[in-house]
Amino acid sequence: MPATTPNPIAIVTGGSRGLGRATVEALARRGVPSIFTYHTNKSAADEVVETVERYGARAVALQLDTGDTLAFPAFAEEIRRVLVAWGAERFNYLVNMAGTSHEGLFGEVTEEDFDAAYRIHAKGPFFLTQTLLPLIADGGRIVNISSGLTRFAYPGRITYAAMKGAVEVMTHYMAKELGARRIAVNTVAPGAIQTDFSGGIVRDNPDVAHHIAETTALGRPGLPDDIGPMIASLLSEDNRWVNAQRIEVSGGQAI
Repeated sequence: MPATTPNPIAIVTGGSRGLGRATVEALARRGVPSIFTYHTNKSAADEVVETVERYGARAVALQLDTGDTLAFPAFAEEIRRVLVAWGAERFNYLVNMAGTSHEGLFGEVTEEDFDAAYRIHAKGPFFLTQTLLPLIADGGRIVNISSGLTRFAYPGRITYAAMKGAVEVMTHYMAKELGARRIAVNTVAPGAIQTDFSGGIVRDNPDVAHHIAETTALGRPGLPDDIGPMIASLLSEDNRWVNAQRIEVSGGQAI
């Protein structure tokens, strides 16, 4: 007999680091098992699995390049195999977290830069969600990740912000079309967070961190644990009636 696991089950892309890791661990503290992806750093993914198990939950790390849509059907089959091993047919939560940073002023952005950002931040979440739709339980939930940069502008972030703007529009349409299956779809838009994202600029550059603190109502940059538990809460039954929303989690940055 396959091993059993409590429902619900989450899938989190980019769960081996940063905000994705914080989300996987926050879900584990609520007893929610996760299947999460990593791009290249298997040792970091293994550390997350060990942490989740210490919380008494389960996790499986699967390698995936979310910019490679040709890999999505095989990934869906891997998901199906894990679900069967866990005694389940469907998963309940999908968090499209995986992403990369891009810096470059409008006049400097190349077509290659633009296409790379598009594949990872817009095309990837669109087609991965589409591929996984048959495995998402009715009444499930999807969280897409945007950015505070769709509301306030920082020079050099135009490409990244444009893709996140597309994610926000995509979320509205997904919520409308998946409503018949009672699947809620929302966008979470973090502000500046102290992670290794963008080369760790908010975490490691004191001048940048000071500027963020000065322009944030709560007086500091964000931390991964400001975001992961919020997403875990949004996915829970407590927020079952929240749908088609852009929820900024920035501590009041640039207000």
